[in-house]
Amino acid sequence: MNKLWVFLISTIAAITLTACGDDQNGAEDNVNKEVEQSTHQTEDSSGNGPGSLEHSEMNHSSSGELPAGLKKAENPTYPVGTKAIITANHMEGMEGAEATIVGAFDTTAYVVSYTPITGGKRVTNHKWVIHEEIDQAPDFPIEPNSEVSLNADHMPGMKGAVAVIEDLEETTVYMVDYISTTGEKVKNHKWLTEEELKLAD
Repeated sequence: MNKLWVFLISTIAAITLTACGDDQNGAEDNVNKEVEQSTHQTEDSSGNGPGSLEHSEMNHSSSGELPAGLKKAENPTYPVGTKAIITANHMEGMEGAEATIVGAFDTTAYVVSYTPITGGKRVTNHKWVIHEEIDQAPDFPIEPNSEVSLNADHMPGMKGAVAVIEDLEETTVYMVDYISTTGEKVKNHKWLTEEELKLAD
């Protein structure tokens, strides 16, 4: 009789330990899946790894607030209300989307490289930061290779960062509303140049 009880108790103990082991493995699998998903969300489209900042992380919509001193274009190629097709690919779903022009401004647009103040990978050749979004900007265009402080906040860690001017273009820039090709509704996107738009059919 004692042997029977020992056998039963041993069997129950073995079953209990096996069940606990399965639960623990299941929990570990769930944690691993969550970590994997988190990594995928922070990788950029070029596969440069977690935490890197690319144009895909730009703030798609804005309040439409304009920097001080920005002047409206008198005779823009695309007046306010015009429908245009975006040819730029600053962000996923932008190229080929139909946009509505909500603002047109004459300024100098800069291509800049900078390290975000929040840390992380250096952002190179970001398009665009305009003259009025540069801290203490002079009354004339800033030459390439100059260091400036950014007031723009298009991307995380941009505002307050020290940037290097890579290139510049005196042009009309546009603020636009559009629905991306991935279905996202974007309001007051800043900025596109004339070369990055074409008239809609």
